[in-house]
Amino acid sequence: MINKETKFLVVGLGLLGGSYAMGLKQEGYTVYGLARRQETIDYALEHNIIDQGQIEVDDFVSKADVILFGLYPTAMVKWIQKYKHLIKNHTLISDVSGVKTNIVDVIQEELKDRDIEFISCHPMAGKETSGIEYANTEMFKKANFIITPTEKNTEKAIEFCHDMAYTLHFNHIAILTIEQHDRMIAFLSQLCHVIAVSLMNTHDNSHLVEYTGDSFRDLTRIAQINENMWSELFLLNKDILLDEINQFIDSISHFRDALQSEDEDEMKRLFIQSTQRRKAFNKKDSK
Repeated sequence: MINKETKFLVVGLGLLGGSYAMGLKQEGYTVYGLARRQETIDYALEHNIIDQGQIEVDDFVSKADVILFGLYPTAMVKWIQKYKHLIKNHTLISDVSGVKTNIVDVIQEELKDRDIEFISCHPMAGKETSGIEYANTEMFKKANFIITPTEKNTEKAIEFCHDMAYTLHFNHIAILTIEQHDRMIAFLSQLCHVIAVSLMNTHDNSHLVEYTGDSFRDLTRIAQINENMWSELFLLNKDILLDEINQFIDSISHFRDALQSEDEDEMKRLFIQSTQRRKAFNKKDSK
């Protein structure tokens, strides 16, 4: 397990960063916070989410043994490029980024001449809301935690991330390569958001609000989307996501053709196939 003397710095106290800080603080660790707004620091201190916090990036950074970034991926890269000289040797750095391609390799290259290790992780937890006022640790308890090490990472760092995820009470902890992670996330998350957004943009459907049922609500819940974050994630994972979108277009086109030709047998085959495939996820959801 993690040494209780380990001091954490969370850079970016939004929903995930704030929840990380809250969970680690509840487990008895010393947690520092950096944020852009003093109001965020004040809230975190008032609600006992961090021990100390500030908005100035200075020698405060060198207090930490572990730095956890709750920033958008490209903002994290820029932060490290600008402030890496403030990070003390032997510090371990990790993140919460939803895409790893074009991020992990850039950061590891940036730190190659320093005794600082960056290992990327992805806590697959979140909400449609953002901000530290929505931080909570309950969302970790049914969530997956993905560690995405490269050949530049040590076994010690991998073990640390595993222990941290266990400490934060994540439901399932797994290790994937960057390529496996970004392919997985393109299908299970990003494509789903593309579909939900596209459905809401099909036509102006506001006049149907009073007739809305569970099917529509369930399918479009994630259409309430942070345009800045998701645009960035989609562009970073562009090639893989485009491939998934094209496969979906092929699938929905095939269904359209079966409907147009009144091929009832093919439509039933597709319904049966989707039902059977969904059962595997039903078993996962019930755990």
